[in-house]
Amino acid sequence: MATLLVLCRFVHFIVVLLMFGACAFRPWLLGTELHPALDRQLLRLTRALAWLGLCSGVAWLLLITASMAGSWDAALQPDTVQLVLGKTFFGQVWVWHLLLNLVLVVVLSRPWPAMRLPILALLLATLAPVGHGAMLNGLSGQLLILNQVVHLMCVGAWLGGLLLLVLILRQPQRYALAATLKRFSGVGYGLVAGLLVTGLINVRVLTGQLWPTPLFSGFALILLIKVLLVLGMLALALLNRLRIDRCEERLGSLKASVMVEWLLGVAAVAAVSLLGTLPPMVIAN
Repeated sequence: MATLLVLCRFVHFIVVLLMFGACAFRPWLLGTELHPALDRQLLRLTRALAWLGLCSGVAWLLLITASMAGSWDAALQPDTVQLVLGKTFFGQVWVWHLLLNLVLVVVLSRPWPAMRLPILALLLATLAPVGHGAMLNGLSGQLLILNQVVHLMCVGAWLGGLLLLVLILRQPQRYALAATLKRFSGVGYGLVAGLLVTGLINVRVLTGQLWPTPLFSGFALILLIKVLLVLGMLALALLNRLRIDRCEERLGSLKASVMVEWLLGVAAVAAVSLLGTLPPMVIAN
């Protein structure tokens, strides 16, 4: 059950992060100009991800219900599911999260593009209280959740932006790649800074240390793996930034580099999905 929960968390997190980031970066990278082929492909992908998000969100609820009740049968009992939705903090948050996901599915099936990003932002924000974000009460807990919202938005923008770059690089139509990459990297500096600052705040608040110990076991080990993956992404991003001039002449290597950077980000989200199920080893004062 624990393995299925980690897998479900990963699928749901990565789906919501990618949808938010791709939608947020679309006007920034390409402006308001229409690109029919790319926009159709992006819309089809977002619709598929929205349905996957809804299915994985329901599966997450059922797995939590089974875990709390200690029985697989409980996940299929409406009364037990209703009890989780109404009487637990996770359930109360998840009602709104699933409703937002359902609204997103409807919005994506209608010509209402202006509504997509606000709904995606709210959908992403309702992931913040899930997991370690709900460990603290009162003002401290609210500030931790706010910090997690900023962290998730930075991660989502980076990963979704990379996905959009992958789609752009795969288009037969020629784009002004140098200008596009400069716009992406310009925002990327702010995203990385936000990601690092909010990540360090999370670690400090949850563990009572700048870095949890012991280093090579449990929470600290998975966190270390996540950090190494992010450092790999940063190294590739810096390499691409340094080689941005005449990038059209090395399109093959650029595609490979962006794809690897995106896959490293996906792997980092997988590590985060596991982190959310592990105790952060809070140090008592």
